[in-house]
Amino acid sequence: MAWIDTDRALGRQSWYAASAPPAVAQPVLAGDLRVDVAIVGGGLAGLSAALDLAARGRRVAVLEAGQLGEGASGRNGGQAIHGLACDIDTVEAQLGTEAAQRIWRMSLDALDLLRARIAEHAIDCDWQAGWLGLATSARKARALRDSLDGLARRHGSRYRWLARDELPAWIDSPRYAGGYVDPASGHLHPLKLVRGLAAAAARAGVLLFEHSAVLGLEDPPGAPCRLRTAAGRVQADQVLLAGNSRLAALAPGLAPALAPRVMPVGTYIVTTEPLGEARCRALIPSRAAVCDTNFVLDYFRPTADHRLLFGGRVSYSTLTPPGMAASLQGRLQAVFPQLAGVPISHAWGGFVDISMNRAPDFGRLDARGRPGAAAGRVYYLQGFSGHGLALTGLAGRLVAEAMAGDAGRFDTFARLRHRPFPGGAALRTPALVLGMAWYRLRDAL
Repeated sequence: MAWIDTDRALGRQSWYAASAPPAVAQPVLAGDLRVDVAIVGGGLAGLSAALDLAARGRRVAVLEAGQLGEGASGRNGGQAIHGLACDIDTVEAQLGTEAAQRIWRMSLDALDLLRARIAEHAIDCDWQAGWLGLATSARKARALRDSLDGLARRHGSRYRWLARDELPAWIDSPRYAGGYVDPASGHLHPLKLVRGLAAAAARAGVLLFEHSAVLGLEDPPGAPCRLRTAAGRVQADQVLLAGNSRLAALAPGLAPALAPRVMPVGTYIVTTEPLGEARCRALIPSRAAVCDTNFVLDYFRPTADHRLLFGGRVSYSTLTPPGMAASLQGRLQAVFPQLAGVPISHAWGGFVDISMNRAPDFGRLDARGRPGAAAGRVYYLQGFSGHGLALTGLAGRLVAEAMAGDAGRFDTFARLRHRPFPGGAALRTPALVLGMAWYRLRDAL
């Protein structure tokens, strides 16, 4: 069994890396370059924006510090689902009902866009429709159904409710007390998706650079923005920062005002050895992705080669907890006792970024690098909070629209207010660890 706990090692040991076709290596930026748009970060958001900008006739360069898709984009749980990481009530409390309804609809549009891009660019990424949201107790099932009823009243959402006695037809597990099925959501192989988007971007004329960390960014008045790497320089009319959790880690001086608004959270996944098609289908007959409603949740899904992929532990301390693989195997067997003794083939992890309120943080920086500018040339996308597989693609389209002068949809998100994590650089991680310990206790009780 292989275990990794750093983003840099992704390309060598995760099940995604083991099962994806080899990556096409991209050059290191060397020398001077002039483009219309420079994008910092070669993950789902950056590549999606690059595709849409190229379709608008813009000359685009993507600068990735490591390999394309090396961060959360290429090693996440693979679940593409509706909504945001935060409850839509969080958005409604800030922006009102109309804006919340618009953002909710856009989260559904994100799924349509994802499927359309897969089809348009013929990306073989193991797309499988279907998603189950399940509650682990009768009390949580009642709360979940109340929440769904509220979504139906305010946003017209419609999902099929599953009572406890209906669950065996959908999942062979004693753990759940009720839930719902969403046929529009689904799951896929995220690293194959990233590499497919990169290939499509290259065909569209986007300039892709790997191992080209941006070390400096200047936004001088009356002149193009200037970006500096170890071996090259780029001038651009507009810039997109799409590095998410890796931006602060790999380029701490690039946009220091953004770093306090997100926190890196370690997430971890295992896969079983192949179970065989019949045994795998018996666990989840519809082959849907599954997620429970706990704050510290479990999520899992079948893979195209008939394994079970399972995630369910997080670390808020930036350290990988000891015995993580064994812990995840224990959680997997609590869901599916019939898998006791099945070996784990791969275990991996890395960081995602979360915002304080779990809402996505989109916006612009002013000339001094401060977020919240009503206008500006430097855009940013961050704070997907573990819920970005579909939303990153939409975010890329929204920022491309905004750069072209149509900022209506982008600014709906940009109006969301975000506070820095409390405690400053020294104390915010310990404070978050204590807070999450409380939520874990609440889930257990």
